[in-house]
Amino acid sequence: RVQLQAFRKRSSLGAKAQEAVMAQIQEWLERYLEVEEILQEDHESASLPKFLVSNMDEIEDAALELRRLWNLGDDAIENLMELLEDQQIKVGLVDGFDDFDACTFQAGESPVIVTKMGQPGDRQRFNLAHELGHLVLEVGPDMAVEKAAHRFAGAFLVPSETARRELGERRSNLDFSELYLLKHKYGLSMQAWVSRAKDLDIIDENTAERLFRAFSAKGWRKTEPGDALISEKPLRMQRLIFRAFAEDLISHTRAEELLGTSLDPVWAVKALKNDVAATGFNY
Repeated sequence: RVQLQAFRKRSSLGAKAQEAVMAQIQEWLERYLEVEEILQEDHESASLPKFLVSNMDEIEDAALELRRLWNLGDDAIENLMELLEDQQIKVGLVDGFDDFDACTFQAGESPVIVTKMGQPGDRQRFNLAHELGHLVLEVGPDMAVEKAAHRFAGAFLVPSETARRELGERRSNLDFSELYLLKHKYGLSMQAWVSRAKDLDIIDENTAERLFRAFSAKGWRKTEPGDALISEKPLRMQRLIFRAFAEDLISHTRAEELLGTSLDPVWAVKALKNDVAATGFNY
């Protein structure tokens, strides 16, 4: 069995639900590692840096440095899940647990991030960036770990200079339509943009609180207005399975077992793009 360490989850996730989540992850990860072994893929270790941070400014610097190391510039990240997979981080989706958002752990030498299936894209991307923060930050004893990961997520998705370029240096108010357009440009929720503006002192605490009260009054705290951001899908495992099948290294039946779905062409499988079947790990 694959040994999973450093499992993280919401404190409200009960012991039985945690065991069920872990069982899904275990089964998916074993399939993933099997196809890598079949292809004799070099298990290239993720070269993730570690940043020792003791304050929020150092977290901002860490996010900028990671973007520099990954040659991202300061613009929007088009597909965060694809980026993480390119950096040798295994990414998976789990379904069926309301109190589960995401977790991070090591499986041997492989860093793994698992997040909940079916979330809107902005929520999913923030969870992924948050978990990435847990992988790369070493937080000083005087800092709250979750708060540090939250700050890292915002800074990684929208660097400080980018936020100031979009919003200006100082604002007395932010318009909801402005926030909606920025959400769809950067994949960061409208409310996370408010938090980002507050963190960078673009708006003050009172303005942020007033905006959050307005979100609550309009019923937008859980579901923001307008079109939801499309969620991303991890695709590396599928590509490896199709490759192994094309090279006659696995049978049609085994390919479907590893995929967790039929071996129909991907353009004919809606589940790969939109309607992922709610049966746990299909990929």
